[in-house]
Amino acid sequence: MIRKWSASFVRAGRAAGGSSAPVTYSLIALCCLVFLAGPGSGLNPAYGTGDELLAAQRAYFRRWGVIPAELFDGSAHTGGSVLTPVTALFVHGSWVHLLGNMLFLYVFGAMTEERMGRVQFLLFYAGCGCLALLGYAVANADSGQSLVGASGAISAVLGAFLYLFPRARVTSLLPFLFFLPVRFPAWVVLPFWAALQWLAAGRASDGPGVAYLAHLIGFGLGFGYASVRYGRPTGPTRVRTAPAPAPEGENQP
Repeated sequence: MIRKWSASFVRAGRAAGGSSAPVTYSLIALCCLVFLAGPGSGLNPAYGTGDELLAAQRAYFRRWGVIPAELFDGSAHTGGSVLTPVTALFVHGSWVHLLGNMLFLYVFGAMTEERMGRVQFLLFYAGCGCLALLGYAVANADSGQSLVGASGAISAVLGAFLYLFPRARVTSLLPFLFFLPVRFPAWVVLPFWAALQWLAAGRASDGPGVAYLAHLIGFGLGFGYASVRYGRPTGPTRVRTAPAPAPEGENQP
């Protein structure tokens, strides 16, 4: 099984290398492979089934995810908490969590990468993702929940996309319109998404759920970076179809 995953990763890497957005597609491939190899997918027999699998998932998320209460107090959970803002970007809590994030990265990542360049986009993605997780951890320093997922980084991509391509037409599938495809400019869709995150963050409880604050931090970082780094936004263009209103958030298993 591991051999098959390795072969798939090599093929994905070669395909990405020939595309105009190899970093975006490589990130998608890496996140998918990490998820399939881990206990979250439920497909790896090495983690068992039933209660054994649930215990393995909890241990896995604590090992690789950000735990705010442990991040700043010097305690280490098998390998140290200092690197978890990086490792957490590649760990997802469920199939819905993974597929939601990867869809939005696929939709908005390619054009943003083409505009920024490969190396700069990778540094931007990783840096903003880590800062979004750290920002959430600072605001919830007493939380013992594991925080995993790439949503902070992907939210930064959305923020940068809004600045760089504000008139790009985004085709969305709206549930309350029976999933009929509707095209709106990015300056309508993405601020609407950010407003939903703000409202949801205000109603968020202390229990497991979605880290909306990390979305807002990532979105603000992405928009702010693009506004400082680049000049005027580019003209309108068409964007792949995306569901609305938002990518699946950082999961707190």
